Amino acid sequence: MNTLKKAVLLLILPLFAFTVAHKYYVSVTQIDYVEEQETVQIITRIFIDDFENVLRQRYDESLVLNDNRDEDEIDKYIEKYLTSRIQIKINNQPVTISYLGKKYTDDIANCYIEITNVKSIKSFEVKNEVLFDVFPDQKNIVRTNINSKNKSFILITEDDKGLLKF
Repeated sequence: MNTLKKAVLLLILPLFAFTVAHKYYVSVTQIDYVEEQETVQIITRIFIDDFENVLRQRYDESLVLNDNRDEDEIDKYIEKYLTSRIQIKINNQPVTISYLGKKYTDDIANCYIEITNVKSIKSFEVKNEVLFDVFPDQKNIVRTNINSKNKSFILITEDDKGLLKF
């Protein structure tokens, strides 16, 4: 009888492990300074379902990403959202970021942003609050390649800024 209980437990226990869904909320932002072009090129990668959720809550409940409809309208929403949630200072001065567009890869929205006329970088501060307004457990990973130095950090709701000095 004892072996029967163990066998049943071994069969049932794995089922419980898969019934509790744990969702991770994360975005990855890659920031590259291209000195020859005097630009900072940024790619922000966000899960489509999470991004769609926040854009629906903020702008349009019927919005659907990656369905090849209303792309101009979707781009306006994405630009409005990203420029309100990502702020950058270069050499202690706020800079304007320009949204260039997006591309979908599997379940990821790759959003392209650029900062132009950047002669040199002595300090770089990034504030990334993407999805913090909807998912309190959101983590935004920021990877940089500035002045040939690679740095990475994780931003969370309580600590949403990263500062690099060169």
